[in-house]
Amino acid sequence: MADKQPHLNGAYYGPAIPPAEQPRYRPQSHRGRSCCCCLFGILWKILVALIVIVGLVILVCYLVVQPRSFKFYVTEADLTQFDYYTNNKTLHYNMVLNFTARNPNKKLNIYYDKVEALAFYEGARFANYDVITHMNSFRQYKKSSDPMSAVFSGHRVLPLDNHQLSQFNQDKTLGAYDIYVKLYFRIRFRLGDFTFHNLDFKPKVKCDIKVPFRKNTTFTMFQPTKCRVDF
Repeated sequence: MADKQPHLNGAYYGPAIPPAEQPRYRPQSHRGRSCCCCLFGILWKILVALIVIVGLVILVCYLVVQPRSFKFYVTEADLTQFDYYTNNKTLHYNMVLNFTARNPNKKLNIYYDKVEALAFYEGARFANYDVITHMNSFRQYKKSSDPMSAVFSGHRVLPLDNHQLSQFNQDKTLGAYDIYVKLYFRIRFRLGDFTFHNLDFKPKVKCDIKVPFRKNTTFTMFQPTKCRVDF
């Protein structure tokens, strides 16, 4: 006969039942922060997409237009006076330089709005000249060349130290002077009927030339001196 179960006390109800878990309270600020992050992510994706589209447009335009920098040469030099007076440290000069500007682009025309030429000797500027001004701005067509001229004439106080004065005397004996010319440009480009007015291009041109002294004659450079163009 099976053993009888022990009599259970009426107070025994089995293991304790844990209380129901209360729903967690989520602050409203977290939900607002999540919306802000979502909006920021959408705006960031739109910005990246716009950057990619603009980049592709610029790349396609560059491949189609294939822009090239203009070429610049010194073709002639006429130096009829270059005298330095040590008593008042003054340089008297008379020099004419002829340049040729070449537009190698197949689709772009160039507007020269301003060209200023500065002449240096032994690192010191002794003259400047406005080659092109706004009043005589001109348009250079694609695949074409145009002449320009700069006239440097006058006198200027130019203090030279002993080394520079010695170099001047050597150049005078040789009959040729090392002249450094720097040109500042203000130009615009034209593609078809559209001119880039809002883009301000200011390239610089640097020319190192050796100019022979020829009294009342013009020296023609048989091999034009190519200048360096920096944008």
